[in-house]
Amino acid sequence: MGKSIAFIAARGGVGASTFAHNIAWSISHELNNNTVIADLDLSFGTAGLDFNHDPVQGMADAILAIDRIDQTLIDRLITNCSENLYMLAAPAVLDKPFDLLDAQVEPIIQLMKTSSPYVVLDLPHTWTNWVRQTVIRADQIVIIASPDLASMRNTKNLLDVFKLNRPNDALPLVVLNQVGMPKRPEIKAEEFAKALDISFAAIMPFDPAIFGQAANNGQMIGEIQPKGAIAGIFRQLAMQLSGKSVVSHNSNSARRGVLSRIFSNAS
Repeated sequence: MGKSIAFIAARGGVGASTFAHNIAWSISHELNNNTVIADLDLSFGTAGLDFNHDPVQGMADAILAIDRIDQTLIDRLITNCSENLYMLAAPAVLDKPFDLLDAQVEPIIQLMKTSSPYVVLDLPHTWTNWVRQTVIRADQIVIIASPDLASMRNTKNLLDVFKLNRPNDALPLVVLNQVGMPKRPEIKAEEFAKALDISFAAIMPFDPAIFGQAANNGQMIGEIQPKGAIAGIFRQLAMQLSGKSVVSHNSNSARRGVLSRIFSNAS
């Protein structure tokens, strides 16, 4: 089985999806491991925009066909974003609500895990039963927070839930994002960490120029500024989550056209 990595925001607007997409890209591109992004924010997901793709089918189609879901159907619905990187995109439409059940989501994740070494779960900022169960079952959890009181309170609440329900699993990684925003009062990183008795996996500086450029271009930070400090933070997190080291990227390596054949890259 592959490894699922769930990204969840401590509050809205802290950049959890940005982290999910950039780290998935780093695992696939810089660590040379096949990775699937599952965009589970069906109404407002941004994976398609961030990778400059507009797939006709994706996550919603898999959920609607849950009674006949299998590997062949997943292969048909998956979108190839780049070498080693695949995506089940959210439709991001509001013509109907998506009131999901855990039984509709978990089988899809399990199918992706049987055929991909890494499955990145980009979760919506909500707390329903299926979101709670999906996060608790993930192999690794990453909480994205910002240096404010609401984030600190919500991060504590999330950690308490995960410690209670995952007593034998790895502790979530906590990342502090948007640090150093001009004219915004902030809780200092060391005070935030001390209050929760944690160490941050990473502290990401506020840099609207590069993040805005990446979002508008449909690119990842590692593509725009591969040697920059921010790309380095994503790279280090990717290494920590995957347990692997950066490898030399071979642009001539063969592309995998079907998801069911990609597990052979896992080691």
